[in-house]
This record gives sequence, C-alpha cells and structure tokens, in this order.
Amino acid sequence: MDEKQKLKEVAALFLKLGFIGFGGPAAHISMMRDEVVVKKKWLEEQHFLDLIGATNLIPGPNSTEMAIHIGHERAGWKGLVVAGVCFIVPAVLLTGIFAWLYKDYGQLPEIQPFLYGIKPAIIAIILGAIFPLAKKSIKTVRLAMIGIIVLLLSLLQFNEIALLFGAGFLALFWNSLTNKNSDTMGNTWSPLLLFPVSKMAVLAPTNFNLFLIFLKIGAILYGSGYVLFAFLDAELVTKGLLTRTELIDAIAVGQFTPGPVFSSVTFVGYQINGISGALISTLAIFLPSFAFVALLNPLVKKMRNSKAFAIFLDAVNVASIAIIVSICYELGQDTITDWRTILIALLSIVIVFYYKKINSAFVVLGGALFGYLLMLL
Repeated sequence: MDEKQKLKEVAALFLKLGFIGFGGPAAHISMMRDEVVVKKKWLEEQHFLDLIGATNLIPGPNSTEMAIHIGHERAGWKGLVVAGVCFIVPAVLLTGIFAWLYKDYGQLPEIQPFLYGIKPAIIAIILGAIFPLAKKSIKTVRLAMIGIIVLLLSLLQFNEIALLFGAGFLALFWNSLTNKNSDTMGNTWSPLLLFPVSKMAVLAPTNFNLFLIFLKIGAILYGSGYVLFAFLDAELVTKGLLTRTELIDAIAVGQFTPGPVFSSVTFVGYQINGISGALISTLAIFLPSFAFVALLNPLVKKMRNSKAFAIFLDAVNVASIAIIVSICYELGQDTITDWRTILIALLSIVIVFYYKKINSAFVVLGGALFGYLLMLL
C-alpha cells in the first residue's frame, strides 16, 4: 500500500475517533486499541502497550499523543501530523461552537440527561479494553505484585507520575536483587528530564501572551482535566483574564464533547479573545505533544530491545493499566449511583464482553439514548 493510501486511512480513522471519542483518555485509548490492534492489525498488542507506557511518561494529553504515535507507526512523519490533527479538530470545532453560543447567550445547552447514560457505558468500554491489555502486560508474578501496589496507591490518591516512574525503578531494583550477575543496572540511560518554564507576568490578554501561557501548560502538564483546571485557574482566573464560572463551564464542555479534554482551552481562548484567541490557544497547548512524540517515538523500539529499558517499560505498562482500573473505580463511584445507572453499566458490560464486533461508538450512543429514556421515568 502506498503512502498516500495509508495517510487516507489514518485521516479517516482519527476523524471518526475524534467525533465519537467520548469519555476521556482511557476510553479513547480503548477505542484506538479496538481499531488498530484488533480490527486493522496495524500494531501488535505488545507494541501498543509499549506506546501507552511511553506516552504516560511525557507531559500532555495521553490519548492525543497515542493518536500521534499510531499515525507515525502507520504512515511516518506525515502520518504523525495527520493523525494528531484529525483527532483534535472535531473536538475543537464542537467546543468552538459551544464557546460561541456561550459568549452570545451566556449559558450552555442542557446535556445532563444524555451524560447520565454515557458515563456508565464508557466505564464498560474501558473495562472491555483493559482486560486483554492486562492479560498481556502481567507476564510474571513480580509484575502482578507491582500492579497491585500501584493500584492501591492510586486509589489512595498518590501522584500518577510518581507511581509510573516508581514502578519502573522498583522493577529494575527488584531485578538487580534477584539477578546479581546481570548487567541490567549497569546500562547507562536516563529518563526524560522536564524543564519547567518559569511563570511569566501577563500584562494584557494578547494572543502572544495566550500562546506563551498555553505552550507552557502543554509542555509541563501531566494528568487529567482536573489538573488542567488547576493550571488554568492559576494562570488565568487569578490574573483576571477569566472568571471561575467561565473556567468551570470550559472544563465541562471539554468533558462532554468527544475528543481530548484539552479542547477546553479552545473555549477559554474564545472567551478571552474571540476566534483568534481560540485558534492560538489550541495550537499552543497541543504543539508540545507533537514535539514530544516526534522525539520519543523512534526510541520506543530501542527501549524494548534494551534489557534495562524492557524491564522498566514492562513495569510502567502494568502501572498504566492499574491506574486506568483506579480511574474506572473513581468514575464508577461518581457515576453508578442508582438502579438506572447500574442497569446501563451491566448491559454495556455484557455487550462489550460478549458482542465484541459491535463498535464502541454504538455502545456510547446507546447509553446516551437509554439514559435519556430512563430519566423520563
């Protein structure tokens, strides 16, 4: 197959995922696995796991970076750009529409009845995807123990990045104790170092200032949309560029539109400086992800071929799965609260596990419709 055809395939896939990818990074990655590992067989399961582990070690939105990785694997450097752009654009367009409505009419449309059913369905989709990944990643009793430790610490709200790196270093240390003749620990390598950018004073809401603010956030932010909330609060609300109500509504829009939650900054940029502010803010926050993946992608296979890095990466993969399980638990506590949501979750789990050929998008849409109908009772 020639490069042009591969680029078309990449564009079509990630545009589709960009429009149907509800539920946050864990759900997005679950959908990507279903498409590129199970259906299209672009990647082997192990390599997909390695990309998840590597993505978790760098700042930025995980699912967007996974899309960029997959694009590069399928169609080279052009595929890297096409996959990332196609995955981001649908969310940005939808968020931009909400931003325009919000600025003109001062409120968001009522979407709670649909979210009511979407969230339990998304939990089922995530569980369906991580089950085979967990079976693949837990290769030894040692890795299983590391996974359990990470899961417990994650439920106790320990920092995700500390857990990921900690799992990798624990695996290396454990290996050095049990294989004293091994030269694993003697291999020279160093994890990616992050250089935080110092805070800059914002004198006016110019597009240049917005670009610098969001470029910095994109380059140093780890974690979920709630971490993004804290960064935006510190950079914009405390400096009078945005009200806290506007910020809360921006994060809400990012949560209930498909695609990456980082599209919230499109909403923020529009409130501050109209269309130009939205475009500049969006470009700035996603730009570091393209740069990080471009630097990291060629190293992933080398990491797998290095004994020390392979041990480290195996542990990070297991830790990533454990953290996703922890996220599912927390989502379940917030979401599955009555007989209606229990029913939607159980039906979705049955469909995901026993009718695997059904596209996850139909599970999401079915959950939304069923939730809406049950809310009428």
